[in-house]
Parts: sequence; structure tokens; C-alpha cells
Amino acid sequence: MVEEVRIQGLGVIDEAVLELSPGFNVVTGETGAGKTMVVTSLGLLFGGRADPQRVRPGAGRATVEGRIVVDPAGRVASRVAEAGAELDEDTLIITRSVSAEGRSRAHLGGRSVPVGLLIALADDLVAVHGQSDQQRLLQPGRQRAALDRYAGRELAAPLRAYTAAYQRHRKVTAQLEELTAQARERAAEAEMLRFGLEEIEKVDPKAGEDAELAAEAERLGNADALRTAATTAHQALLGDPDAAALTPADVMTLLGTARNALEGVRDHDPALGQLADRLAEAGYLISDAATELAAYAESVEADPIRLAAVQERRAELNALTRKYGPTLEDVLAWAQRSAARLAELEGDDERIERLRSEQAELEQRLGELAAELTAVRSRAAERFSAAVTEELTALAMPHARVVVNVTATEEFGPHGADEVEILLAPHPGAPPLPLHKGASGGELSRVMLAIEVVFAGADPVPTFVFDEVDAGVGGKAAVEIGRRLARLARTSQVIVVTHLPQVAAFADQHLLVAKSDDGSVTRSGVTVLDHEGRVRELSRMLAGLEDSELGRAHAEELLELAARERQAT
Repeated sequence: MVEEVRIQGLGVIDEAVLELSPGFNVVTGETGAGKTMVVTSLGLLFGGRADPQRVRPGAGRATVEGRIVVDPAGRVASRVAEAGAELDEDTLIITRSVSAEGRSRAHLGGRSVPVGLLIALADDLVAVHGQSDQQRLLQPGRQRAALDRYAGRELAAPLRAYTAAYQRHRKVTAQLEELTAQARERAAEAEMLRFGLEEIEKVDPKAGEDAELAAEAERLGNADALRTAATTAHQALLGDPDAAALTPADVMTLLGTARNALEGVRDHDPALGQLADRLAEAGYLISDAATELAAYAESVEADPIRLAAVQERRAELNALTRKYGPTLEDVLAWAQRSAARLAELEGDDERIERLRSEQAELEQRLGELAAELTAVRSRAAERFSAAVTEELTALAMPHARVVVNVTATEEFGPHGADEVEILLAPHPGAPPLPLHKGASGGELSRVMLAIEVVFAGADPVPTFVFDEVDAGVGGKAAVEIGRRLARLARTSQVIVVTHLPQVAAFADQHLLVAKSDDGSVTRSGVTVLDHEGRVRELSRMLAGLEDSELGRAHAEELLELAARERQAT
């Protein structure tokens, strides 16, 4: 609820503080005393238009500061935190200032914020109903939301089902649009991958094959040199029996000579015997090496055909590594990744078909659920229309009739396919028109009051403000207005500016706005009236005389009547 409003330099108000209470708050005062500035200040506080002409002459700036008690776990507190502002315990402090030049500033929880944020918060905090204010329920979206809350549990289950289907439909549609929009890019990518995989598959490389071919090419390219080297080494180790007389002794011959020399004397010194054994062991090793060299020399052949084949194969592998990776292992890894990606791309066509099938099923489901929502809303609209029309009869509009049109459209929205509009026929024979066209200023306030009373408990806005809701009304109808405002105040905070004592008598708290001798409203000019003060003010409103005995008696009677009505309800 709105706990306190401080006003400086606004209209006739120099400086004033309004201490508001839960329930029904009424603001009264003589004509021109500045009562309407209370509504204006609340409008500014919640993002209303900043009119520099409202700045008090000589003040330079009008400032309104409000203290609003909010639920620290609620949506308002969450949005305040998102804006980087803070609560003072459970209290939100909002400040709005307007300079005489028309500059406007807004502060929320000690932080400068755009005025648009105040407007957004107002949707969850207050509903201002005045002849010159934008009416919250005149917005089609608000009318639909209010009707949904009025429909209650009957609408809740089908609305949840519809919301789930609608969200899934949006997701499926977005996926379809993404897949179809990228069809050309996907086709090009698939063609590129397919070409690369075919090229690699044609070559059919094996891991490590490039190293093996490089070694083979090196051998084939140097076959003569390798054979000559192996033959020379073999002859040096083992010799050539056919040329023994023409060449120096080979390694094996020399080792044999050395070993024989030692064997002849080994019995005389064991040390020489050990050396003879080691020479014999070396002979075995050199003989094995010589044998392998002979075999190697016989195996090495110059094969130009095989060398050409190896070089051609290496050229094919090098072509792959230039395109798909620096090594053959990188080429094989690219092929593995690309095969998986190609399978994914080729599967998109099947995925598109599945999504299109699901989209069609969801559209059919949405149509069925939307029709169910339309039916529920239509039944609720009939009940609502009858209830508001009945309220208007008691509010001095006996011939007025409210009609709620629920029109199903062909487009699915987040809340169904319905457009909801509240219409008013002010008298028999008149066609129902939108509220702002079918009612005058005073009538519109009463229509809004009737609507809010019917919506009480369904609409979560915690504070309602009515400016001159009683315009053009008197007598019994004024009492009915007071009774309904009191009924609305059972579930919400209600702030009303009124001229009628019948309405003021129903208030839980009565605020009197009075000018000082210089024609301005100062801090002492806004007072909370006790019982005696209320009697005096109601007497003034009734008879124009504060101390009239008849006026005071009538005021007491009104207060007693209002007290009995509140207890009865």
C-alpha cells in the first residue's frame, strides 16, 4: 500500500505530507483547496505526464516522494532489484520531480531510473481512475487479463494447457524457420564434405603409410649405393674366396690369426685364454653381420617401376595433407568428423519433416484449446456483464448496460486467440461503445468503480485511486457509491477525492486539505480528522456550515449509517 506521500511545489501545495492508511482513505476540502493535487501527485509518482504548468509559481520545481510498502518476495521487489535499486526494509521509496522548464527526473530506491520503469511498476501497484487520467482498464490487454482473473479456476486448466502448447509451437516454428532459412548453406556445406570424403575414400590412406612410403622411396632411389655399401662391408668382414690372393686379409681372417696365436699359449696364462674366448665371440658376431650383409645385398634391387608407383602414391597422400591437415593422421581425423557432420546435415531433411508434422499437430491442438478458452471467457463475460450492469443501477446509472465482447481471431497469441473489449450502452437503444466513447467523465468513473468492485479479489492491484467518482451523483446513489468503495477497501487500499459527505462517511481515514491565509497548502494544511473533526467536515459538506446543528446531526447520522453498513458487510 501507499504509506506516505510528500508533496512540494505542486499547484497550490507549497509543502504537504499525506499519511495514508490501509482500507478506505477519503480526501475532502473546499473547492480549490488542492484536493486534485493529491491525485496528480500519485499520477506523477507512477510515471504520469510531467506538466510544468503544475509547478507552483516561484517554486522552480515540483517534487513528490512516496513510501510504498511492498512484498519483499513479490514481483515489484524483483523488478526493483533488477534496476539496481534497494528497498528500505519492506518499503520502496519513489521520487519524481518536475522543473518549471519541463525537465523530469525519477528516482527509485535511491537510484536514478527512467520514467518508463515507474510506469511499468504502476501496473502492479496502483490503478488511478480520474476524469483526466489514462484508465488502466481501457487497455484491451488489461481487459482480457482482468476477465481471465474473473473467470478463475474454470479458465486456469485450459489456459495452462494452451500456454504449454503455444510455447512448444513457437519453439518448433523457430526451429523450422532456422532450418529452412539455412537450407542453401547446409546444402553447400554437405556438398563440400561429400566431395572431401569421396576424395579421401578414393585414395584410401592408412595410418603411418606416409612414413613407410618415404622410407621405401629412399631405399629404391639409392638401391645401387646401398648394394655396393653392403657388398663392400661384407667383403671387409668375411672376404671374397675368389679374390683372396689379390686382396688384403679380411676381418675374419685377421681375427682367426689373432685367436690361433692366443690359443697356442692359453695354457701358460689364463688371461690370454680369456682374450682368446672373447675373440672367438667377436668372430661369431662378425660372421652373423657378414651373413646379413650378403642377404641384404642380394635383396636390394633397382626397381624403377616400383619407385614410380611409390612416388605416385606419396603424391596422392601429399595432396590430401595439403587440403585436410598437415599429417595423414589429421586427414583421417577430418574424415571422421566430416562423416558425422554429413550424417547430421543429411538428417535435417527428415528433421524438417518431423517438425512440420509436429507443427501441424500443435496448430490443431491450439485451435481446440483456443476454442475452449473462448467458450470459458464468453461464459465469464456474460456473468461479468450482468454483475457490472447491476452495480451501475445502484450507482445512478439505471439504464446503462455493460457488454463484454469476446471475439475469436485467426491468430494464436500467448493467451489464446481472443480479443476482449468492454463496451457500454449508456441508455436503452444506444449501441454499445468502447468505455472511453460511451461514457462521460463522471459516468466513466462510476463505470470503473462498478468494474473494480466486481473484479475485487480477482485483480491483484493493491491500491485504487478515484478522483471525483461521485461527479453528478447525489442522494441514495451517493450512499451506494460509498458502500461499494468500502466493499472494495476490504481487499485493497482505496484513496478517494470526493465532494459528497455520503461517500466520505464510509472512509476508514478522513484527510482534510485546507489552504492557509496566503492561499497555499502548507504542511499543516493536510490533517487526519478525528471523529469530531469528521463531524464538522461532513456538516460543512452537507450544509455549507461547520457548526450547523442540523448539519452536525445529519453528519452523525451518516457516520452511524456507514459504521453499521461496514459491520454488516
